[in-house]
Amino acid sequence: MSKNQPFPLEWGPATRALRVGDRPTGERENSAPIFLTSSFIFESAAQAQAVFAETEDGNVYSRFTNPTVTLFEERLAALEGGERALATASGMAAITMVFLGLLSAGDHVVVSRGVFGSTSNIAKGILPRFGIQVSRVDLSDPEQWRQAITPRTRLFFLETPANPTLEMANLPELCAIARDHGILVAVDNVFCTPILQRPIELGADLVVQSATKYLDGQGRVLGGAVVGSERLIMTQLYPMLRNTGPSLSPFNAWILLKGMETLHLRMERHCRNALDVARFLEQNSRLAGRVRYPGLPSHPQHQLAARQMQGFGGLVCLELDGKAQAQRFIDGLEMITITANLGDSRTLVTHPATTTHGRLTPEDRAAAGVSDGLVRLSIGLEDVEDITRDLQRSLERL
Repeated sequence: MSKNQPFPLEWGPATRALRVGDRPTGERENSAPIFLTSSFIFESAAQAQAVFAETEDGNVYSRFTNPTVTLFEERLAALEGGERALATASGMAAITMVFLGLLSAGDHVVVSRGVFGSTSNIAKGILPRFGIQVSRVDLSDPEQWRQAITPRTRLFFLETPANPTLEMANLPELCAIARDHGILVAVDNVFCTPILQRPIELGADLVVQSATKYLDGQGRVLGGAVVGSERLIMTQLYPMLRNTGPSLSPFNAWILLKGMETLHLRMERHCRNALDVARFLEQNSRLAGRVRYPGLPSHPQHQLAARQMQGFGGLVCLELDGKAQAQRFIDGLEMITITANLGDSRTLVTHPATTTHGRLTPEDRAAAGVSDGLVRLSIGLEDVEDITRDLQRSLERL
């Protein structure tokens, strides 16, 4: 792993996603190469000793140093506004690394109720096994976060907008509360990507990405990353990755690099299509008051979203009358794909209560705002008229 290379700070997000870290090899290639190798060779035993001891820069073993992965890390750090990024095999690997890299037995972490189902399962079922205490609070209520703090609180962990309710946290306010108590803040930024929201600029210490989603953008590979300061990444998280091995493969890193080249264009289209779909659904009398999208004035945190985000994202949710109706609606769609992924170039739909949050108890789902009638739509890049036509036909069949 090499230190992030300098780049002109005036570069915008689109340029950073295309240009940061460009280092052609002796072959003078224009597109970043894939270094598909498990290990790297040395000119001498003394050089091998120096590189292993980290007194000399160089690649050692692709579990923790690989040029293709390093390039992905550099570009993502530049986009998120962090000093360093650390790539992982998946978004959940990144989240697990944050928890286990920063917390020890006896520590306390505050986690918002509105997080991805697997994150919730880690908070409830895994962290307590290691002596880490967990408190769950409402994402949008700063007073609950403040009241949850104990002398052993080391971390706030949240996802904003929340999955799948699209509830939001006031990041500057929460980060100020944490800073006053010497607490770190980690934000899952998967719904927004750095194109729409940069939590580090709003006061967060760490940002987590599931690169599987919008960074790839075509549903091809798994990947994840954590972005933050040089000190946090290298002293507390890098040793965890180096020694436990949740590594991003070079091939996946290369795919993600190619996806990031069009990220800014895709996010613009995702946002535009999602807003059109949300407005279309809101006009349906059957769905009055049942459509959730931060870009709608009816969203209770619309003004916060307008201040905190550079776009309103590609996720739209609607509330139907229970599980049976929600599943009938999903089954009635002809073009839209049924899958639990999101951030794909194609429009996707899922029923969170029985998929992404299906392993939570009914009580935990209710606390997270995941009702049996909730349907999550990840709006893709198709012609928006085709998306709305498919939705309309299924609604009519209900």
